[in-house]
Amino acid sequence: MALDRTTPTRRRRTARRSRAASTGVAAGLLITGLLATPGHAEHGTGSGSGTGAGTGTGAAIGTVARTAGDARFVPGPCPRTADPVPALKGARCGTLTVPENRARPNRRTVSLAVAVVPAATSKPEPDPVVWFAGGPGDDAAGEAQMAIDGGLNRDRDVIFMSQRGTYSARPALTCPDVDEFNARVVGLVYDAPSTGRLHVKATRACREQLARRGADLSAYNDTESAADYADLRVALGIDKWNVFGISYGTDLALIYMRQHPKGIRSVGIDGILPPSTAGAALAWSSARQGFDGLFRACAQQRACDRRYPHLAATFTRLVRQLEAHPVTTTVTVPGHPRPVKVVLDGGALVTWLTSATHLAPGVPRSLDELAHGKPQRIAEQWASGKVSPQAVGRVSHGLAYGVFCSEWVPYEKQGDVIRAGRHAFPSFPRSVLAQAPQLPFLHADCDAWHVPAAPRSIRNATRSSIPTLVMSAGFDAQTGARSGAYAARTLKRATVVTVPYVAHVAFAASPCAQAITRSFFNAPAAPKTGCLSSLKPPRFEVGP
Repeated sequence: MALDRTTPTRRRRTARRSRAASTGVAAGLLITGLLATPGHAEHGTGSGSGTGAGTGTGAAIGTVARTAGDARFVPGPCPRTADPVPALKGARCGTLTVPENRARPNRRTVSLAVAVVPAATSKPEPDPVVWFAGGPGDDAAGEAQMAIDGGLNRDRDVIFMSQRGTYSARPALTCPDVDEFNARVVGLVYDAPSTGRLHVKATRACREQLARRGADLSAYNDTESAADYADLRVALGIDKWNVFGISYGTDLALIYMRQHPKGIRSVGIDGILPPSTAGAALAWSSARQGFDGLFRACAQQRACDRRYPHLAATFTRLVRQLEAHPVTTTVTVPGHPRPVKVVLDGGALVTWLTSATHLAPGVPRSLDELAHGKPQRIAEQWASGKVSPQAVGRVSHGLAYGVFCSEWVPYEKQGDVIRAGRHAFPSFPRSVLAQAPQLPFLHADCDAWHVPAAPRSIRNATRSSIPTLVMSAGFDAQTGARSGAYAARTLKRATVVTVPYVAHVAFAASPCAQAITRSFFNAPAAPKTGCLSSLKPPRFEVGP
């Protein structure tokens, strides 16, 4: 999925760097958390630089104040970002103000940061692309560099709006204490009941803190967010636009195109999380698909297969051994002043590999070293994302739990999670199967979060005739590729693509995926996918 409840694990060139750090980060689901370096940056004001697409009035998108129902857009400074985002230099920016809870429109409001990156061409197409970020809980502005590095603005303006509750929105429903607790988890047995109790305690404290600040936690969900984007399109004066969602953003995009189809020219989704199946049970199926893709690629590469035969069996054996006898070691993590204690049990190893598929060339060697009593490589990766200061204060836990606990958990029992795990990994211990990869203790956390269940219709399959690019990745262990084909069954004009040999969110790492995406928005009925035939597997590291 791309979920990362514990730390933002996003990917791109900044993503590729961040992927390395994020191999130990997984603890969320779809978090795509594509963010990475430390610091805070304020970017320049939306001065209208660049030509950009028009709004039907001749004005560039993002330069005119406008009201749409209870929503209002006002041009202004560009959003603050956790890291410098050069792609936002020259963007036209402002804020969209909307009711926090549309059932109470005269009560509290929220402000959502908006940035419009102009098209690279002097004659842009009139229909821009709006970016739906991963998470739940990631800030779209922080993912702008990935989008622009992938050439998404070659022919069109690209619009980034911070989803309600995220880093550059107001209020921002971040809980740094939760992130700091997650840093401590690397030194605990990952799926132990005692760890679970501490996990829920941190979640409850986060909820209490946000509630004291006056947040209506029941209003942070996909239905309200979808309405925010519908209001944004009208408030920016756009007749037609295109949607591109990654990771969790695919879940939101599918709901948005179902609830607010007006004005959508086309939709691209990458790393698919169908609303009708989203949850911890799906995490097990996705993990199996991504792991098998990587193990199969190793087996098909002569040097890798010869040096690391039966890699899938080795991994399963290690999960069982570590769950019975966890390994404790101490590692040095860049940027951390003191050695870090790391405990690896079976659940930690599974969740590590879920993200480590982004570092596929080194996975066979890392597992082999662990099998021979050398846990340092995996321990360093497991710890690096979580103990880094970069992991603190970026993710909106208020939005993440709002989605998890109103839309996923009410429609999935804990027994469903265990059954899904057993189907995917029949020989894993029950204690491992009880905690889905990246989503440990989710049901108990949601008991503590205590928000009403969304209407059952939130779980409906999206049926649409809007042209849709459905893109998955062969090594994706967070939102397995089969979810793409599943979502496409009810999308009449879907183009289904699986990009081999890359992990979650193909657009972040694959020039081929980027080219397919650009060609889709230029010609939704006939995207160019020929580059897929030339893709080759990574060259796996072969140790001594």
